[in-house]
Amino acid sequence: MSEVFKSIKNMDISNAKWIDTRFSLQDSESGRKKFEEGHSNGAIYWHLENDLSDMTKKTGRHPLPDKETLTSLFRKSGLDLDDRILIYDDGGSPFAARAWWILQYGGFQNSFIVTEGFEELAAHGVPVSRNAVMPEQSNVVPVWDDAIFASCEFVEMTVEGKTGNVLLDARSAERYRGEVEPIDPIAGRIPGALNFDWEQLKKDGSFNLHVEVGEQLSRVVKKDEEVVVYCGSGVTAAPLFAMLKQNGYEHVKLYVGSFSDWISREIVEVEKG
Repeated sequence: MSEVFKSIKNMDISNAKWIDTRFSLQDSESGRKKFEEGHSNGAIYWHLENDLSDMTKKTGRHPLPDKETLTSLFRKSGLDLDDRILIYDDGGSPFAARAWWILQYGGFQNSFIVTEGFEELAAHGVPVSRNAVMPEQSNVVPVWDDAIFASCEFVEMTVEGKTGNVLLDARSAERYRGEVEPIDPIAGRIPGALNFDWEQLKKDGSFNLHVEVGEQLSRVVKKDEEVVVYCGSGVTAAPLFAMLKQNGYEHVKLYVGSFSDWISREIVEVEKG
């Protein structure tokens, strides 16, 4: 079983590098404002839209930056591959998981999602500062793990039954069934996909690391299956990817473009019901 999530209650924070990823989909600058008001001492801030997405691309609502852009982000953040990296948000949010997935994609194997949000970290005595840090730039060369990335073409082959993978939709059951669609112009799901609402990963506002979540996951997909997770724009699927890895699933990919990319193709295939 891979350890993906860490709790401040049993964590050594010495010599760790912190990344603050607080964000709100309703107010894109609220996270940065919170960071300026106080953050874990020495933390840098990664913005969902400015750092963890390339909003100029047309491949979904939160497209993945290219490898050159991500390499630049890693370097200006002062990161090296063997760094111990702790990532937090407000707790129970998908943004730290998005950053964690990108770090895993880049080969930063010693990175973790902190289960507690910033306020709880501060309450547990993690040193807090309002001072912005300018890390010394690194010369890191990422070791890309393309095995955890699913392209639209790979998903198309999966729908055609050519990859042996299982598609797993992280959105709510209502959106999965196509009964409601508050964001995207077309309702429904990628054909053949199963459903596991990412909100089920949480309990009392934090990610639930107890065995019951693993049992719930195993009732939908088996550990020996190869899984591709997606959501609306690739953000809320990241904690589902992380929780699958936490529970011992070895073969998991993230379709970063997700449903918003899928329905942008010339030929749109969706299922409902």
